[in-house]
Amino acid sequence: MINTDKLKHQFKKILSLDAHPGHIAAGFAAGVFISFTPFFGLHTPLAIAIAFIFRLNKLTCITGAWVNTPLTVFPALAASYKLGEFMLGNKPMAFHVKSLEWSSLKMYASSLLLGSSVIGFFAALAGYAICYWLVTVLRRKDAGLTAITREMEELGEDLE
Repeated sequence: MINTDKLKHQFKKILSLDAHPGHIAAGFAAGVFISFTPFFGLHTPLAIAIAFIFRLNKLTCITGAWVNTPLTVFPALAASYKLGEFMLGNKPMAFHVKSLEWSSLKMYASSLLLGSSVIGFFAALAGYAICYWLVTVLRRKDAGLTAITREMEELGEDLE
């Protein structure tokens, strides 16, 4: 069973990081994009690599990479495939996936990559907006975090 108190504590920990809300949200958005790619088993390493390359918040990038859960992965794959086929102008074939291994997905590769990129892009935009909003709302409720945010907005933060 999921421990909701522990989950809430971790959620607040992420939202109260000592960084600009845009920096936190950018890391989360990059992770969300990665979570929709069909490179299963590589989402966390990809998130870490992208976070280092683009100097994003590593914790939020990894958290975003876990957005596409085992409950949502097959519907997201099917939607990615159908969108990719539509964008390529093809009539979708029957989409039968036996496993999440690349060997069973490679026959659908071009459609999956195109469709998942588009869906991932829009999910990342939504993830950025939601994460940014949550960080700013949480910080307004905490006097210490409000002062940090105000200081960052006045002085600006170098996102390096």
